[in-house]
Amino acid sequence: MVLLVLLMFLVSCTTVKDYKIKEDKNPTASNESFLENTSKFNNPISNKELPECPSETATGCRKTKDRNHSDCNGSGTVKLTTPMRLEDIGIIIPMGAMVGGHVTPIDHMYFQPTVFQSQPDTYEVVADAGGIITDIGHESKGDNRYNKYRLVIKHSCDFYSIYNLLTSLSPKIIEKIGNLDYGSNARANIFIKEGEVIGRIGGQTLDLSVNYDKVNINFIVPEHYQGEDWKIHTVDPFDYFKEPIRSQLLAKNVRRVVPFGGKIDYDIDGKLVGNWFVENSGGYAGSDHGRFGYWSTHLAIVYDTIDPSHIIFSIGNFDGEPKQFSVKGNSPDPKDIDLSSGLVKYGLVDTQYVLGNGDFWNRMSYADNVKAIGGDQVKGVVLLQLIDKRKLKVEVFHNKNLEDVSSFTDKAVIYER
Repeated sequence: MVLLVLLMFLVSCTTVKDYKIKEDKNPTASNESFLENTSKFNNPISNKELPECPSETATGCRKTKDRNHSDCNGSGTVKLTTPMRLEDIGIIIPMGAMVGGHVTPIDHMYFQPTVFQSQPDTYEVVADAGGIITDIGHESKGDNRYNKYRLVIKHSCDFYSIYNLLTSLSPKIIEKIGNLDYGSNARANIFIKEGEVIGRIGGQTLDLSVNYDKVNINFIVPEHYQGEDWKIHTVDPFDYFKEPIRSQLLAKNVRRVVPFGGKIDYDIDGKLVGNWFVENSGGYAGSDHGRFGYWSTHLAIVYDTIDPSHIIFSIGNFDGEPKQFSVKGNSPDPKDIDLSSGLVKYGLVDTQYVLGNGDFWNRMSYADNVKAIGGDQVKGVVLLQLIDKRKLKVEVFHNKNLEDVSSFTDKAVIYER
């Protein structure tokens, strides 16, 4: 099950105070309102005053297809409500989890239904605020048991929500865009109200990311994330949920320390902590994957999303597979490691979650005292050494014990920020 695996490896920690707010930002081509531009320069009558076109061939109306995807209104943030009915949410997993191919901290929260092993379309998904649905995608079939739809809702021209893993879309959306084939995407211009049903979900979690283009989070080289450019503008949804919704959602959130929504940007210049990419591999987008995914060149040395006192080592290629580990002894802390530290050695062990009474957490029901612990058996050893402020030498030794490894070989790999 997706979430059972996901919940075994989780990480986070950010406040709005850590964000870099841009004082002034001219809209880029990707953020400009198509309707605003065309009405201003090409049409004496504002397109916003025209009704939506009922078909592609209709005239005297506002086209909603084959248009710039960033139709939007205004700027700035809005207050949010819940993306699912409160009674339908079992637990919330904050941003920053790492599992499998999600090697770097995940940029969205997970809303787990009260009955995870439910049929698709069991629960309603609703708009967390009014706005315009601008983009819709349908994930390729692959090994997926159910449909997985992705939506972008522009609440303003620079503040938007990204939903993912819906098992179906609302009839209103289907009427606008038609049936969307697997692996395809559609531009949309669908106005919605807060709380309006936009689809349904069941048998899997709902992903939610909230993004504000005037916020730049603390990635040292933002250009490395161009393949997912919204990522550098990710904010904590709990900073925008209105009351009493915020308190009601916090009561379902398994992370009990600020920032409650989790953290994905741990980079500190000149320190080991944070995200890394194989040198000249193309950053987050990766390159030359062969039989591996884009994540094969990723590396993150950060903290657990539920228990941020716990170090997680996440790598895209551990003997050909992406893997996440705890660090034996939970030391040394990567935020304390710099050029002067020399060679650092970590023993890699499995991660487990326990409650305050020592029982193992079942990962399916809410608990407010979850702690991460490392296992006893070392699954491998990694050697790490900062060789420049933004360059890291790494070598992983599979199925080795700490005493078996003391120096790099010619198989070491150079990573960069």
